[in-house]
Amino acid sequence: MAGHSKWANIQHRKGKADKAKARVFSKLSKEITVAAKSGMPDPDMNPRLRLAVNNAKAVSMPKDVIQRAIDKAKGGDANSYEQIRYEGFGPGGVGVIVECSTDNKNRAATDVRTAFTHHAGNLGQTGAVSSGFTHVGEIVYPREAVSDDEVMEAALDAGASDVESDAEGHYIYTERAALMEVSSALEGKLKGEASSTNLIWKPSNTVMIEGEPAETLLELLEALNDLDDVQNVYANYELSDAEMARLAG
Repeated sequence: MAGHSKWANIQHRKGKADKAKARVFSKLSKEITVAAKSGMPDPDMNPRLRLAVNNAKAVSMPKDVIQRAIDKAKGGDANSYEQIRYEGFGPGGVGVIVECSTDNKNRAATDVRTAFTHHAGNLGQTGAVSSGFTHVGEIVYPREAVSDDEVMEAALDAGASDVESDAEGHYIYTERAALMEVSSALEGKLKGEASSTNLIWKPSNTVMIEGEPAETLLELLEALNDLDDVQNVYANYELSDAEMARLAG
């Protein structure tokens, strides 16, 4: 998704890559544990766990860290996590969807609301924002791995519904139920491995944002992503190349 990938790229340029990597490892470890507890602790028998493990491998998470996350569920030591979605509006009227995995609903709600309030935003009712997004599967391949034509041909043959490419990568979209099937089909058609495979909220339209509202919005996204209970954040904003370069400076 354009907005999220631009935010991630700005964080990288600002020299926050190590912090971001640690945050990604923590969230993936939680998802592995939750997935393993919700079904069989064997990736071959549990599609959600297989997806989580594949995403962990794609960001070079050590095998022993992955195994510890699975063992935590097998040993019955994992907390009971509840999946909650919050929706709100950031600066400039940008719609924001926050997915949480938490063992304390009150804490998660308070932390998310505080992040919005402190960054010129506000929480909305369920459905207030998600109505402008589509819940779809997204498979991302590195930009340098394959050409635009190769991705388009392979994706359509595999049953994907849409393909987009930008300077950061190739984004292959699927129906929710077809994500794993398309992902498996692409493994035999494209070189290299996908950098991520997830169900995401894809905006139907984006809001161009710049100046102080853009700065505050990125601070909001970072504050939300820093919360322990937050697993994913999606927003329907767009930045011009010039604004992105300014913010990354």
